[in-house]
Amino acid sequence: MRKLFVNIGFLATAMIVAWTASAREYDLVVNNGRVMDPETNYDAIANVGISDGLIVVITDKPIAGKETIDATGLVVAPGFIDTHFHWTRPIGYKLALRDGVTTAMDLEAGVYGPRMGEWYEMHAGRSQVNYGTSSGHEFARSRVAQRVAEEDLLDATYSVIKSRGVGMAWAEKVLTLEEGNKMLALIDEGLRQGAVGVASTVGYFPGATAREMYEVQRVGADYGRPTSVHLRHTPGTATSEANGAQEILANALALGAPAVINHFNNPGWELVQELLVRLRAEGHNVWGEIYPYAAGATTINAAFIKPETWVEKLGNAYEETMQDPLTGEFYTLEKYQKVLARAPATQVVLYKMDPSAIPDWCRLPGVVIASDALMMPGDWDSKPDWNTPYDEIPNTHPRLAGTHGTCLRIARDQGIPLMHILAASSYNPAKYLGATGLEAMQVRGRLQQGMVADITILDPATVRDNATYVKGTVPTTGIPYVIVNGKIVVSDSKVLKGVSPGQPIRFPVEDKPRFEPLSLDKWKQEYLVAPTGFHALDFGSTH
Repeated sequence: MRKLFVNIGFLATAMIVAWTASAREYDLVVNNGRVMDPETNYDAIANVGISDGLIVVITDKPIAGKETIDATGLVVAPGFIDTHFHWTRPIGYKLALRDGVTTAMDLEAGVYGPRMGEWYEMHAGRSQVNYGTSSGHEFARSRVAQRVAEEDLLDATYSVIKSRGVGMAWAEKVLTLEEGNKMLALIDEGLRQGAVGVASTVGYFPGATAREMYEVQRVGADYGRPTSVHLRHTPGTATSEANGAQEILANALALGAPAVINHFNNPGWELVQELLVRLRAEGHNVWGEIYPYAAGATTINAAFIKPETWVEKLGNAYEETMQDPLTGEFYTLEKYQKVLARAPATQVVLYKMDPSAIPDWCRLPGVVIASDALMMPGDWDSKPDWNTPYDEIPNTHPRLAGTHGTCLRIARDQGIPLMHILAASSYNPAKYLGATGLEAMQVRGRLQQGMVADITILDPATVRDNATYVKGTVPTTGIPYVIVNGKIVVSDSKVLKGVSPGQPIRFPVEDKPRFEPLSLDKWKQEYLVAPTGFHALDFGSTH
C-alpha cells in the first residue's frame, strides 16, 4: 500500500510539473523540433521553453511563448562553439552565425596580454555571438623580440598583420633569460585579466626553443588553463608533426596542465589522435581540433613555406600547392619571392593533404571541429563591415564560412551519426573547457533544462556548405535559426541587425599576477644536488 501511495504521489508531482510548464508563457518557445543533446544522447521530438536566456523546460506537452519558432522537420541542437576563430569582428561573426556558431573564440593566436581587458570591453554590448580569447604567445614575443609598439598589438584581427610585417626577429630571435621572463610576464598579465588560456603559434617562430615552449605552458599551468598550440613543424611530415604534438603533450603531462593540439588534420594525424585518446583515458584534459579541408591558409612569410622547407625538404611545388585566395592563381618561386619582399603578411592558401582523409577526420571520437577562420585587417567598424554583402567580402579560405556546414554535409553523405558531429561542434569543446573551471562553458554545449539557451536549429536533409576556394565567403545554408542567450539572432536564414546578445567567455580578473621569473638559483635548488660550475639558464644557450 505504501508503494502505491508513493507511485501516486510521483504521478501527481509529474502532472503538476507538466501543467505548470503548459500554463506558463515563456520568452521564446521552439516547438516540434527533433531535440538532440550530445551529453545525454537525448533525441526526441519535443518543445523547448526559454526564459531569461535559459532553457527552462523540454517537454512533449504544448507550451506557449511570447515568440515562437516552428521547428517541425528541423533539428534543435546546442549552439556551435568555435574555439579557433581569428576574425573577431562583426562581419566575421555574421558569417559564423550562418554556419551555426553561437560562441566564437580565438584560442590559437589570441590577444596581447596587457590589452586583454580592452579586447573584452570592445565587444561588450555589441557582439552577436559569445566571445572569448587567450593570452597570445606570439604577440608577447613580438613585443619583446621585435619591439612592436603596444598600440599595434590588440588581437589577431590585425596584430598578425602589424607584427609580421615589420621584420623577422619575432620569429627567428632566440630569447635570452631576461627577454624570456619579460615575455612570460606579458602572457601572465593576460591570464590575470581573465584570458581563457594561453595561445601559441610556435610553429611560426623557429627561434623558440624547447625551454621557451615549456615555460610558456608553465605560465598557463599555474592558472590551470589550457595552452592551445599551432605545433612546431606544422605543416610537416608524419614524423615531424607527431613530434611537435609529443612536445606539447609531454610538457602538459609534466606540468599537470590542459593542452590543445590545433588543426592536427595534417600528416601524422593518426598518431596524434591515438595519443590524445589514450591520454584522455588516463584522465588528462588534452584534446585536438580539425577543420574539414585539404588546404590550409597562412601568411606568406611563414617559416615553413620557405623554399628550403616547403620545396626542398617537403617536396612541394609552389605551382601546385600555393594559391592566391584573391585571384585563384598559383604561385611560382619568383612570385613568392616578390610578394614576400613587398608584403610579408599576405595571405596564401596551401594545399597539403589528400582530400580522401577528410571524412575520417569528421569521424574522430572526442575531436573538436574548429574553423581557423582567418582574420582581415581593420578595427571594429572598418570595411568590410557588417553591412558588406557577402559577395563583396574579399575572398578568403572557405573554412571561415563553411566549416560546420561541410562537416554536416559530409556526415549526411558518409553515414556519420549526426549526434557525433553535434558533439564535436558543441559539447566536446564545452566539456574540455568547462573542466578547466571555465564556468561559462559548463552551462553551454548542451540542450538541457537549466543550460544557457545557445541553440542552433538546422535542417538535417539540406544543411550544407557553399563556400569554395574560388569564393570563400558564401554562407552555409540549411541553418534557418540561431539563438544566442535566448535571443533569436538568425531568423529565416537572415542575421538580424542590431541584435547583440553575446556574452563574454572569460575567467574572473585576479588582483595580482602569478608569474615568478625563471631563476638560475631556483633551478639549481630544485634540480641539482651538489655544487656545480653550471652558470647559465637561458632560453637558447646550453651548458
